[in-house]
Amino acid sequence: MGGTSSTRRVTFEADENENITVVKGIRLSENVIDRMKETSPSGSKSQRYSGAYGASVSDEELKRRVAEELALEQAKKESESQKRLKQSKELDRERAFANEQLTRAILRERISSEEERAKAKHLAKQLEQKDRMIKKQDTFYKEQLARLEERSSEFYKVTTEQYQKAAEEVEAKFK
Repeated sequence: MGGTSSTRRVTFEADENENITVVKGIRLSENVIDRMKETSPSGSKSQRYSGAYGASVSDEELKRRVAEELALEQAKKESESQKRLKQSKELDRERAFANEQLTRAILRERISSEEERAKAKHLAKQLEQKDRMIKKQDTFYKEQLARLEERSSEFYKVTTEQYQKAAEEVEAKFK
C-alpha cells in the first residue's frame, strides 16, 4: 500500500508560518501535519525556496509524503473497518446461535409444560372417576346397612315375640 499507487491529486501550499494546508477539500489530521513537519528538516527551509528546482523537489517530496500519509490513513481506516465488520459478523453469528439456543429451550419448556398439563388433566379425570365410584359404593353400602338394620330389627321383633310366646307357654304349662 504505497502512496505511489494513489490516483488522487492533492494540491497544497505552505503559508508564511510553514503550516501546511490542503486546498482541494481534503483535510489532513493534526497527526499527519505533525509527522510531515517532523520528517522535513527545519534546515531545509532555506533550501526549499532557494531556487526554482529546489522548491519543486521539496514540493514534490512534500506531495509524496502527503500522498503516503493519506494512503496510510486510508489503509488504517479500511483495516479498522474490516475489523469492525468481522467483529459485527461474529457478534451476529453469536446472537443467532444464542437466539437459536433460547428458542430451543423455550420450545422444550413449552413441550414439557404441555405434557405436564395433559398429565394433570388425565390424573384429574381419573380422580373424578374414583371419586364417583367411591360415592356409588358409599351409597350402596349405606343402603345395604339400612337393609341389614331393618332385617335385624325385624328378626329381633320376631325373636322377642317368639320368646314371649314360648315363655307364656312354659308358664301356662306349670300353672
